[in-house]
Amino acid sequence: MPPSLGRVVATPEPVELQAVGRPGNPESVTLFGAEGAFDPPATRKALASLAAPVLLLAGAYDLNSPPSAVTAFAELFRDAALVVQPGAGHYPWADDAEAFGAVVAGFLRGRG
Repeated sequence: MPPSLGRVVATPEPVELQAVGRPGNPESVTLFGAEGAFDPPATRKALASLAAPVLLLAGAYDLNSPPSAVTAFAELFRDAALVVQPGAGHYPWADDAEAFGAVVAGFLRGRG
């Protein structure tokens, strides 16, 4: 598994970060990829009809959700703000909590 952080650290990732992608509920894991769980046309239609503003934030070094993929997702929404956080991986709040917080706070202030 590739590193999740956008920076090199001398110690392993904290347990909290490692556990984020591994739900403790086996039933939800099974249902997540079950037959019929994904309906891309219906999902695209629902996202396009969403009236609420959406913030999509990608870490510049995220291998799981790379900026190019997040950019494509942003195009599905009617009102999306896209931010790519420099130096961040899949956990941008862990790589630079201050930058992450500033982006989120700015988004919320601008929409409030």
